[in-house]
Amino acid sequence: MPFDLFHLVYIATLPVRVLLAAKMKGIISICCFLFFLALTRTEEDEEDVLTSILRDRSHIEETLRLVSEEPAGDFAAALQRLRKIYHSSIKPMEQAYKYNELRQHEISDGEITSKPMVLFLGPWSVGKSSMINYLLGLQDSPYQLYTGAEPTTSEFTVIMHGEKVRSVEGIVMAADSSRSFSPLEKFGQNFLEKLVGIEMPHKLLERVTFVDTPGIIENRKQQERGYPFNDVCQWFIDRADLIFVVFDPTKLDVGLELEMLFRQLKGRESQIRIILNKADHLATQDLMRVYGALFWSLAPLINVTEPPRVYVSSFWPYEYAPDTSRELFKREEISLLEDLNQVIENRLENKIAFIRQHGIRVRIHGLLVDRYVQTFKDKMSFFSDPELVFKEIVDDPDKFYIFKSILAKTNVSKFDLPNRDAYRDFFGINSVNSFKQLSAQCSYMGGCLLEKIEKAITNELPSLLSSISLGKNPSLSSCEATGCGEKPKNRYRRH
Repeated sequence: MPFDLFHLVYIATLPVRVLLAAKMKGIISICCFLFFLALTRTEEDEEDVLTSILRDRSHIEETLRLVSEEPAGDFAAALQRLRKIYHSSIKPMEQAYKYNELRQHEISDGEITSKPMVLFLGPWSVGKSSMINYLLGLQDSPYQLYTGAEPTTSEFTVIMHGEKVRSVEGIVMAADSSRSFSPLEKFGQNFLEKLVGIEMPHKLLERVTFVDTPGIIENRKQQERGYPFNDVCQWFIDRADLIFVVFDPTKLDVGLELEMLFRQLKGRESQIRIILNKADHLATQDLMRVYGALFWSLAPLINVTEPPRVYVSSFWPYEYAPDTSRELFKREEISLLEDLNQVIENRLENKIAFIRQHGIRVRIHGLLVDRYVQTFKDKMSFFSDPELVFKEIVDDPDKFYIFKSILAKTNVSKFDLPNRDAYRDFFGINSVNSFKQLSAQCSYMGGCLLEKIEKAITNELPSLLSSISLGKNPSLSSCEATGCGEKPKNRYRRH
């Protein structure tokens, strides 16, 4: 085949094209190498930068004693004795006079043995979830709670200890009687779908349980949530050992939902800690103004002589902003951690005090119901209409000195007496004829309900508390466990 001009040019330029191809291949290889090197250096640089902006966590581990190798205290014997006192001395009166229908607070064994609960409340996107991530060191891990500038937490999230990381559905938590969350079933299936538990192996979670709540959104109505939000909050408030109410400098306004929340916190002021988060976003002068504005907003809602403690800092894992009061924020953070550690250390003492306080309320309720029954029987005659007689008593109990007689005959404080209107609703559900008087609540084997609960309040629970305070770990004696064959005393028998 004769060569034309094209073939001649192709053959003549072949060596040049081979050299150019080899050179281009080398250039491409070098570029790929440099690009890979740049990627590698960028990842290393990012790690160095991330390490440099993360805050030192050593003060958290030291204050909360997470670095200690000492095992957690074993209070199984004390908790067993506490459970025995509750079941034998307090619960019988609680059931006989239907106390749970008055306050809807039935104590389960899971609640008696549960760890201290720390509850986080506040407006949306103020840093509640970020604070939990910071305390547990979960930032930039697959297990961290989701955070963002928008409302992110729509569930009640319970973070608790477990052998491995896993999520627990609300229906499972409510069905498990060994946990303290089984009473939440009464709030309905819509709420259980908004309840989630997260278990993970963590030394802090061996000693405490965290509860993250949906942020308060003032323009949202209760009905839009699909469940009774305030009632659920009240359930957690009643059982929390420490309550963190979190604000940030941009969300200091108080609306109807936040006002309702503080009404629910009434009586729990000693457990409330106000947190002004993201404080390093402000200059010192602006921070002072925001601090004053926060107190101004909360003053009408907290009717106590001594206001709750307010902590001012930035509770997240990154370094404080430059030119801010870093030392002040660090000291505030350590003070808050000491508060948290105090609650953890006093776990058993707080549990005994809680059961004793519950026993006092049950005793007062029993005395009041007994007084209502006695007054009803005294006012009844052969021709009286039972409904009209009891309606008069319930509508105006002061006319019959029901509450005043309790104050006069017992050592009950007037500040411990429940609301009179609550008994109108209580007896609207329960007939007065369904209750016996306290004098009739005695048996040969079981003793008298009033004597047993008074003994628990004045003797057994304080003795258990004293033994814990002295560093002793009380155990059930053989007589407490078996009864030693003793026959109960009958105070009605003539000697």
